[in-house]
Amino acid sequence: MVKQHWMVRFVRIVAILFVLLSCLVVFWYTPFYSNMMVKILNHVVPVEVDQVAAQSQQKAALSEENTLEPGSDLWIARQAYLKLLDEEIKSKNVQDLILLQLRYKALQEKISQEQKSEEQEQDKPVIPLLSEQVSSEQASSEVAASGVVSDQSSETVKALLDLNSEDNKALMDEYLKFLKTHQIDEALLVGDAVVVDAELASSQVTDVVENGSDANKQNRESLKSSQPYAIVVLGGGLTLDKNQKDIIVNEYTRLRLETTLALEKQNKLPIVLSGVEAPYMQKWLAERGVEAKLLENRSMNTCENTRFSSLLLQKKGGAPTVLLVTDRYHMPRTRRLFALSGIETIPVNAPMPTQLSEWQPSKQNYDHSRRANYETLATIRDMLFGSSGCREVP
Repeated sequence: MVKQHWMVRFVRIVAILFVLLSCLVVFWYTPFYSNMMVKILNHVVPVEVDQVAAQSQQKAALSEENTLEPGSDLWIARQAYLKLLDEEIKSKNVQDLILLQLRYKALQEKISQEQKSEEQEQDKPVIPLLSEQVSSEQASSEVAASGVVSDQSSETVKALLDLNSEDNKALMDEYLKFLKTHQIDEALLVGDAVVVDAELASSQVTDVVENGSDANKQNRESLKSSQPYAIVVLGGGLTLDKNQKDIIVNEYTRLRLETTLALEKQNKLPIVLSGVEAPYMQKWLAERGVEAKLLENRSMNTCENTRFSSLLLQKKGGAPTVLLVTDRYHMPRTRRLFALSGIETIPVNAPMPTQLSEWQPSKQNYDHSRRANYETLATIRDMLFGSSGCREVP
């Protein structure tokens, strides 16, 4: 057998590689490639909820009205209230629930009054010379510690959220005692003057009080963990309006908001808008008659979207499960990051700005393939090396 010249073999290999690359490029321009990549991502990317992180959302008492900073006295008081609420629910006694609610409101007023007293004390005039001395000492100490503060910020936040720390545990015990023993005027417990908070009137509480048989306990717990408590919408970017002056949401964000409008009609749930686009998203929804009160407007990437939104939901009382609105290519990676933060997500796919076309070379199909490629590479990076450029706290 005659041996082929090396140049012939080289040309043949190059020709085969060129044909394979051409086939791949053509495949990129078909609807089949992006659909295939989405199926792979949905199958491979894990979305099991981290059970340790999930404990921060387990109270499932999400409220749009309460704005409590994690670690604050009011936040610790709410944790004490929610702890006793779980215990009182088991008693199936509405009167006890009302009494607990009234004591909690009294505790909130007490803490608020103490905070106002402290603020007034701080506002008192000080001796100028003493003030200058103190401010100079503070300035020098801040300069000396500036390199340490940034390194310890994440540890400080973790300490604030740790209810078992020495300071927090002492406050927790004090508030628990207040909620158990504080005397309430009996007149408030009688008649129509008592209005039970919406939290007590929720389906979760009334189900336990009215239908609290042990046989249904597991079903209720399952329902509690699976039902959505909020709609979380991730921003997709901003752009300039036609006048080239005003900033508005781009097509990606607009389509996610349109999906949210339809979703909100079916599920009257609190809406969380996540990303620096949040104020513009809120304005867009408000112009269409939908109010979104929960804004997370500090995140700059997907990892921060999930982390900061989880912290916001925790601050508002907890939401173990949410409806998540983003595009289908972004969904697997985002669901995984929310799961690591302790939140289960129910995916609601928003459409892309361009639609897939029939089988033929098409720029529209390539837009989908490019989006699929980006999310695939980002997911691989996150799973192997962790998310880069992701702050721990807003």
